[in-house]
Amino acid sequence: MAAVQVAGSLPCGPPREPPPARHHGFRRLSARLRALRPDDSSSSRTEIHLLFDQLISENYSEGGGVAPEDVSALLVQACQLVPLNQNHLVSKVCQLIHHLLNRLQVVVDEQNLDFLLAYTISAIQQCSSWTHMEILQALAALVYCNGSKCQKYLPDLLGKSGLLMKLSDLAHSDPEVRRVAVHCMANLCLSVPGQPYLEESYQNICFQAFLTILQSPKSSDMDDITFCMLLQNALKGIQSLLNGGKMKLTQTDQLGALLAVLKKAMFHGLPGLNIEMPMVLYPTPLPQYDGRTPVKPQMESSAARPTESKKKKHKVKAKKAQQEEDKEEESSSEVEAATARGRVRVCEESRPSCSRGIGSLPVDPSRAVAREQGSLPSASSSWKRVSSSESDYSDAEGGMQSKMRSYQAKVRQGALACFLSTIKSIEKKVLYGYWSAFVPDTPELGSPQSVSLMTLTLKDPSPKTRACALQVLSAILEGSKQFLSVAEDTNDHKRAFTPFSVTIASSIRELHRCLLLALVAESSSQTLTQIIKCLANLVSNAPYNRLKLSLLTKVWDHIKPYIRHKDVNVRVSSLTLLGAVVSTHAPLPEVQLLLRQPCSSGLGNSDSATPHLSTPDLWKKVPAGPSLEEASLGSPKGSFEPCWLIRLCISTVVLPREDSCSGSDAGSATGSTYEPSPMRLEALQVLAHLARGYFSVAQLYLMELGEVICTCMGEVNPSIQLHGMKLLEELGTGLIQQYKPDSGTAPDQRIPIHLVVMFWTVMLNGPLPRALQSSEHPTLQASACDALSSILPEAFSSLTNDKQMLCITMLLGLNDSKNHLVKAATSRALGVYVLFPCLRQDVIFVADTANAILMSLQDNSLNVRAKAAWSLGNLTDTLIVNMDTPDPSFQEEFSGLLLLKMLQSAIAASKDKDKVKSNAVRALGNLLHFLQPCHIGKPRFAEIIEESIQALISTVLNEAAMKVRWNACYAMGNVFKNPALPLGTAPWTSQAYKALTSVVTSCKNFKVRIRSAAALSVPGERARYGALEQYSQIWNSLVTALQKSEDTTDFLEFKYCASLRTHICQALTHLLSLATASDLPCIRDTLELSGDMVQSYILQFLKSGAEGDDAGAAHSPQEREQSVRVALKHIHSVQTLAGDPAKRAIEGFLEEILTVYCDSSGSQVALLRSSNQ
Repeated sequence: MAAVQVAGSLPCGPPREPPPARHHGFRRLSARLRALRPDDSSSSRTEIHLLFDQLISENYSEGGGVAPEDVSALLVQACQLVPLNQNHLVSKVCQLIHHLLNRLQVVVDEQNLDFLLAYTISAIQQCSSWTHMEILQALAALVYCNGSKCQKYLPDLLGKSGLLMKLSDLAHSDPEVRRVAVHCMANLCLSVPGQPYLEESYQNICFQAFLTILQSPKSSDMDDITFCMLLQNALKGIQSLLNGGKMKLTQTDQLGALLAVLKKAMFHGLPGLNIEMPMVLYPTPLPQYDGRTPVKPQMESSAARPTESKKKKHKVKAKKAQQEEDKEEESSSEVEAATARGRVRVCEESRPSCSRGIGSLPVDPSRAVAREQGSLPSASSSWKRVSSSESDYSDAEGGMQSKMRSYQAKVRQGALACFLSTIKSIEKKVLYGYWSAFVPDTPELGSPQSVSLMTLTLKDPSPKTRACALQVLSAILEGSKQFLSVAEDTNDHKRAFTPFSVTIASSIRELHRCLLLALVAESSSQTLTQIIKCLANLVSNAPYNRLKLSLLTKVWDHIKPYIRHKDVNVRVSSLTLLGAVVSTHAPLPEVQLLLRQPCSSGLGNSDSATPHLSTPDLWKKVPAGPSLEEASLGSPKGSFEPCWLIRLCISTVVLPREDSCSGSDAGSATGSTYEPSPMRLEALQVLAHLARGYFSVAQLYLMELGEVICTCMGEVNPSIQLHGMKLLEELGTGLIQQYKPDSGTAPDQRIPIHLVVMFWTVMLNGPLPRALQSSEHPTLQASACDALSSILPEAFSSLTNDKQMLCITMLLGLNDSKNHLVKAATSRALGVYVLFPCLRQDVIFVADTANAILMSLQDNSLNVRAKAAWSLGNLTDTLIVNMDTPDPSFQEEFSGLLLLKMLQSAIAASKDKDKVKSNAVRALGNLLHFLQPCHIGKPRFAEIIEESIQALISTVLNEAAMKVRWNACYAMGNVFKNPALPLGTAPWTSQAYKALTSVVTSCKNFKVRIRSAAALSVPGERARYGALEQYSQIWNSLVTALQKSEDTTDFLEFKYCASLRTHICQALTHLLSLATASDLPCIRDTLELSGDMVQSYILQFLKSGAEGDDAGAAHSPQEREQSVRVALKHIHSVQTLAGDPAKRAIEGFLEEILTVYCDSSGSQVALLRSSNQ
């Protein structure tokens, strides 16, 4: 036999330097392989066989010290040594490829991949069929994460007659080959970020192939484990297409077919459950498929048929219990007991070990079922369609059966992961069309409950699968607020049909019931965390203000024991849930009652649920005097019941943690005496939610919460500091809201000003200045600026001068910050301060603030410019307020040069983005209103005034955001209020009126039309409307606008119709009250054409205040009537030729209106008196 010959030079390059000893085996074997060259002798084949076996059996457990390029080069050399006519060697080299790439986690580079792909594809085409299994495994390893580099081989693999399409076909005889071919396709679909992906045509080919596999039943020649692996590969393939390929499921049939197979695969192998699904699920708000063939109520499927006597008894019990449920579950203790019993039954039926945290509950299945059937109707009928036979699990399970269950669980997990990717790839409004297919609904009497995601959560024996199902349910619930907002069950619906709102409400109730059942029995901490997170998502999106009471009470009572759970993640998610409860649709009466419950309420004898909170010394630093409760509420000492949730959160943030729950706090700082950071952050968020939604409860702890904030600000963790500052901002905002005139809070229920001053003094003595100066944490600085802007104005004026100066100095100084977040927050805070009554007449402060704002308007950041423009609008509002003060010193002392700069900056900002423009035009209107005659007379102001008004006219006419145009019309009205401006004689007069009349007749947005009509009624003298032609144009435009006041295609605009007509009628009567003799013919001509229409609307205008149908009315009914009488009196006084027909016509028109109005008013009064009698 010929000896193996050593090649003189090989394309793989010279040998590398000696590797570390631990990789010596691979290096040695690789060198031996590189030394070989193709030889067809039997000794050569034997040598190659031995080398391949040694390479496969080598210990690679040490991991990566073998370079990927060395592995690729070795595999190329190995393939070059093996001709395709040697089936055994081809099989062996493919095993080597598969083994090395998987074991060493190597992705082959593009150059070597090209050779290896060509080799394996040729091998499939030329070698015997018994080698296909190994070749496909090698191919799968090669294309893994390399799909983008396989473009030229895709026709051979995925074309109409491609290898993978043939080998994965259902008609292929070898099931293992079929499975591995699908595995290859799935790996091809796996994408790598930043690299091109499969073409759309190949995506669709693969998707259809995977879908066909999932739709097809198991063939007789395929064992269960192989079938599970086949399903797993198909599911992974679809998931890869949806995740990396960004495949869009735009066709209803395509999406429906996918959801149908996913729902079927979600329950694959679940003990006691075998569902049949249609080929396609169609979107519908009502359940379309029950998961089994529908049967008559008195019939049961053979799979789960009990004895006849049991069946009858079950029906009677269910009916009786359903009647009880209809009466609403009033007693929470009974509900909790029933919930626990129902959960035991689920556990006993579906989980063989049933050791999941229910030691204190009854564990006798027969007793649990008997009690549960009588007291929990929805649970007793929940799983009628599910076979509860557990005979398969009663005997000792062999290894094969355990292995099969593991594979079946992986299929269910794969289906759920694929479903999660599907949810992320489609719009929510499309997803909610399939709501009833995956979310449970309360079953009707005699009907079995359809299988849903909650079926897996309650019955799946695998904690991981249960957690996956909950993740999917959370994804569905996330962002569902708009969809769920239609739910309503506050009224009893006795109708022949079930409204959609009641269906959704029923689904929400069932979700609560099932999730609380799962919560009671779950022992896996990871799954428990998912249950609580899912509940938090549900609570955040459900419309509890439209649902019957008790849902949140049950959640509240069930979650209390878990806030002291040994696992920190469970504790954190429990606080998240409580935060969701106190933030959803706040304030809710039900939650207010829960917050006012005694600390011990609902805790039973569980000392671990809520810790005993002794008052720490740091809470006693408030100066001596009346307590906050006594001072603000006047309650007798001892009558105040503390809120356990606030006490819990305070203790979580500031008290040392208890030893009982410190053992499993993963991630907590070593040696830390406090709770882990996630717990403390969540507690601070809950406190912030309470301050925002339930300030009446939080205000009782104002000083204690101030100490909490001080504690947070004294820590090194910036996240704790930031959340403490957010809490301070919420408390400040709550105090401001409480002191607003329309707050509804009685004066004796408000926190006294002296306590508010004391609170802010404590804050300004340390925490706030430190945060404002922490330049290394700009986010904290910005948050501190927001908190500083939430000081109650009445309290700010009572602060000592040094504290006031501290606030102002810090803000003006931080306005020079280079950080955009800090600068934006500072600009906004200055805009708040400039409105404070104690500061707005301080010329120096207003001027300093103006200069700071003008500087920020030049910033590169859009957010900074938007905040600065808002503040500039506020500052100019202050200028207008100061005009009404009897002391003219402010106007006299305010710098004209600064006014000029403000006008120039506002003009420039009016050409910026809409976020800046809306407030810039507001500022322009105020500034032009503020200008004094001494300013207007100066030549340097003439040009800037013209430019300012042109900017406003342009904004009114431009197709900008409606808010911008509304502000521009409002600003134009402000301009008209300045009697010093030459309105009526200036060249820009006609342009301004033309812009407003164009808007009032044609703008799509009625609120903009209303503001335009209001602006047109501002000038108080006839001369300010210009010449006759200008006056006529305004009059005719208003009449046209009145005629078109109901012309809109947008249904949402109809609610503004009455208000629009009111403002137009006010403008018309105002114009009549200023008309001159030359104006009367024009007015008469319009009335001859449209007099009846105008008369009917003016009559509505007069009556609207009494009838209460016009929320936009600016005057009382008496004032409206007076405005018409003033117009009539003015027309009488107009000097015209005797018997002027125009004057007579207008007088007759107005007199007729007043006559009709007085007659109708008199009849209404008489009718009212007769009804009273």
